[in-house]
Amino acid sequence: MFSHIMIGANDVEASRTFYNAVLGALGHPPAVQDPKGRYFYVTESGIFAITRPIDGQAATHANGGTIGFAAANPEAVDAWHAAGLENGGDACEDPPGMRQNGMYVAYLRDPSGNKICALHR
Repeated sequence: MFSHIMIGANDVEASRTFYNAVLGALGHPPAVQDPKGRYFYVTESGIFAITRPIDGQAATHANGGTIGFAAANPEAVDAWHAAGLENGGDACEDPPGMRQNGMYVAYLRDPSGNKICALHR
């Protein structure tokens, strides 16, 4: 359904460090920078990108929005969560673990306040 997801970041380098860590914990390679200073994580299933807003205004997070990343197993979810906390992320929601719906998930806020999760079905 999606070709890519791009989010705004106020400190693109801090966000790159954070996403290199959390996405690396899920087995993805580091971001590639384009000539405009944006960072792209290209995978077989889609692209995730970070950029400074093109209108020059501050990046803000989506209230009520969450971006979910697929994880191969619960251990990858835990590694993702730990990498995020060690690289400028903040814990949010409940601690990593099994939910009533049978999914193992963890939630973080990235350095710009975007809510993200790692999920194993």
